[in-house]
Amino acid sequence: MKRRTFLAGSAVGLATASVAGFVGGSSSRGAKQDRVANIKAPAVVSGREVGTTWRVQTSWPAGIGLQIFEDWCNGIVEKTGGELAFHPFAAEELVGGFQLFDALRDGTLDAMNSFTLYWAGRMPTAVFLCSYPLAMRHANEWDVFFYGLGGLELAREAFAEHGMFYVGPIQHGPNIIHSRVPIRSIDDFRGRKIRMPGGIVAEVFQAAGAATTMIPGSEIVEALRSGVIDAADYVGPSVNYALGLQDVTKYISMGPPGYPSIYQSVDLMDLTVSMKRWNELPDHLKKFIESELRCYSDFHHATIQAADVAAWKKFAEAGSTINRLGQEDVERFTRLAIPRWFAWANKGPKAAHIFKIQLDYMMSNSLGYVTPDMIKGLRLNYS
Repeated sequence: MKRRTFLAGSAVGLATASVAGFVGGSSSRGAKQDRVANIKAPAVVSGREVGTTWRVQTSWPAGIGLQIFEDWCNGIVEKTGGELAFHPFAAEELVGGFQLFDALRDGTLDAMNSFTLYWAGRMPTAVFLCSYPLAMRHANEWDVFFYGLGGLELAREAFAEHGMFYVGPIQHGPNIIHSRVPIRSIDDFRGRKIRMPGGIVAEVFQAAGAATTMIPGSEIVEALRSGVIDAADYVGPSVNYALGLQDVTKYISMGPPGYPSIYQSVDLMDLTVSMKRWNELPDHLKKFIESELRCYSDFHHATIQAADVAAWKKFAEAGSTINRLGQEDVERFTRLAIPRWFAWANKGPKAAHIFKIQLDYMMSNSLGYVTPDMIKGLRLNYS
């Protein structure tokens, strides 16, 4: 499917997809009980009942990310002529943010749109199927990995072991840090209590002296307000503003020019489906979803970036102060991150295999992020 076809559907088809059993924009999220009660109610389009309905929950709790997700889901029913419909749920709306994996396996959900890194504790390969600290730093580099270097097939193999079908990655943007106290260099993280997504990201900040905790995005504002944490990593400025981080913090920490984040200037979500539900689809709908997702990823990424640009003015009006760490901090963070790359890669042969592909790419003349001296003495244990 060509991108302009998707955009046309977004602008027109999605806006008119007010079918029975479904809700559209974020204004309907207050009627949670009605939405849950109507999960199995048949949707109707052009006078016909929809053939198959999937319950899809996202990790987006609010803002432009959730709006785009809901609009996209509500447009599937029109694009498939009533053969398939997505029933969207916001973060925490049907199951907890860190329960999506189990909900997909036990049939509570049919598909999930989550931050892939959340599942690193279940499958170490997840670390290398999304942005990890100071690795590939631009969206196009991840597209090269997934669609040029075999990453998509490897991701599908990894999720298949858990009874799931990984449709593909979804680009969104940088993860930035909001704090109650100024953070102007890597040294300022020492002793600070910071919300992080866990796993390798948390370990890098722990190596810098921070105390990290893992909490869902929907709970960040209250944790900052109450002083449980001093700072929080989440996503980009548009969504973070919608969450209200400007009301409970004064400072934003970023990387030097060209690095919107000191550690993750790009990040990825994904769409993953129950293998049972995927196998029930006819081939033409499988091909549609795979093609549609690539268009959605492009649209999702570009739309969020545009909203981020507009959000900076709002943060300025709210009195937020931007602190940019320097290139020296990037280099120090990279030195802290590389041993953690290897440690996570060595948790299993599949993780090591995926990481080796990425490492070769980062060491190639195409990128040059890693030099031989930076990995001296580090080994990959894989067959």
